[in-house]
Amino acid sequence: MPVRTALAAALLLAATATVPTAAATSPAPVDHLTVTVARSGSARTDGTFELYCHPGGGTHRSVRAACEALDALTKWGKDPFAPPPALAKCTARDGGPASARVTGTWAARAVNARFARTNGCEIERWERFEPLLPTAFYRPGAPGSTGR
Repeated sequence: MPVRTALAAALLLAATATVPTAAATSPAPVDHLTVTVARSGSARTDGTFELYCHPGGGTHRSVRAACEALDALTKWGKDPFAPPPALAKCTARDGGPASARVTGTWAARAVNARFARTNGCEIERWERFEPLLPTAFYRPGAPGSTGR
């Protein structure tokens, strides 16, 4: 019996030595996005901002609201940042010159998305991402507004 006990102890020791501990595993991916906005109609919302979620932080003006909106848009197997389909029928609306680029990692996936307000589909997509993206202040014909 002592040989069996020693063998069992040796096997148990070998098994536990190969099982990674929580400290040995890689850390959970961090949801981090860099948002660059241009020509939104407000100098206050133009610029580059960092957003961290889970836990929240960064230089984004609305960390909590942006993280909550992104969580609501995130669905398993779907890319929330995907552009409208190439064959989508979009209204011919001009939403102004605002543009944005979002890069980083969200839900363990790389993000490299561009946003513009060039037609109805793109305007709706932009608005779906508010408050990650700022509300664009564009009034056609208003002083200081530039069209395309």
